[in-house]
Amino acid sequence: MKRILTPKELEESLGEDIKALRLQKNIDRHRLCARAGVSENSLRNLEGGKGTTLKTLIRIIKALNREDWLSQIAPKTSINPLHLPQEKKPRQRARRKKHDKEI
Repeated sequence: MKRILTPKELEESLGEDIKALRLQKNIDRHRLCARAGVSENSLRNLEGGKGTTLKTLIRIIKALNREDWLSQIAPKTSINPLHLPQEKKPRQRARRKKHDKEI
């Protein structure tokens, strides 16, 4: 069973992933901040799991060329019309009762 992480744990995990990616790409903080247009304090906070703004997160992710991470946050869902329940229109009139015809 998969454990649900707390918001703090998610922040720390995301910060570690960003730092690992930055180091893997051999980019120092100063250069990444210049590319992303954010302050070094913002990047330090993000990598340290201390939180940041959404705008800073997006800028850093884009500067690391990992926009695919953003599409995983909120994947687009499509609704298949075949899976929708078939709804009948509500009745507008009552049916007339058939009377026996006399012969």
